[in-house]
Amino acid sequence: MNKNLKQKLGIIYILCVGILLFVLFSYLDLKDLTDYSYIKNKSLILLEFKSQNFILFSFLFFIFIVIWILLLGFASPLALVAGYVFGKWYGTVISVISLSIGCTILYSIALYFLKGKSLEYLENKILKYKYFFNKNEFIYFFLFRFIGGGGLPFALQNILPVLFSMKIKNYFYATFLGIIPVTFVINALGSGIEKLIKNNESLSLLIIFKDPNIYFPCLGFAIVVLLSFLIKKKIFNKS
Repeated sequence: MNKNLKQKLGIIYILCVGILLFVLFSYLDLKDLTDYSYIKNKSLILLEFKSQNFILFSFLFFIFIVIWILLLGFASPLALVAGYVFGKWYGTVISVISLSIGCTILYSIALYFLKGKSLEYLENKILKYKYFFNKNEFIYFFLFRFIGGGGLPFALQNILPVLFSMKIKNYFYATFLGIIPVTFVINALGSGIEKLIKNNESLSLLIIFKDPNIYFPCLGFAIVVLLSFLIKKKIFNKS
């Protein structure tokens, strides 16, 4: 692929991101997100559509997640919505598979487009780290995913292995397995929020934090964060 075609595709990609953001903020009024009755009514419509068109809705949601990741979107909100709409078990399945596929496609694109002098320059700067990483790239990237990328934005986590020329197969499986724990916890929280909204006409902080569907996922998230901190301290910082 020549340089001009790469530039044109890059421009198209940026335009797609801009259009998505424009449409999103054109139809979404942030003030409505603080209106409990608005959220409940809209969620009921969404759940009703899902129950009547389960396969179609699952497919569309799957495709949306893949496209969203390709457009450098965040993963956590989608996992939360998946848990809310599909429940924690099926929501986790569809989230993990679609996120893994989206991340792998994005990585493959980045790997192709970033090949050249700029990537070679960066590789020379991190040559010793590349050798260290490539010896056990699956394990290290799996742990990297498990600890949430060490706090890096999700989009940056997805393309960072380009510097190490990580094998696509290892990238996919390390991502798939590494994101399962935190994705399940977020999906469980989303499922708990759905039950909370369904069973209550109004909400208060007391009602929210007394609900086991909320505090158990929060506890699980705290455990994952603690494990992530220990792994980061013992393995990555030491390395």
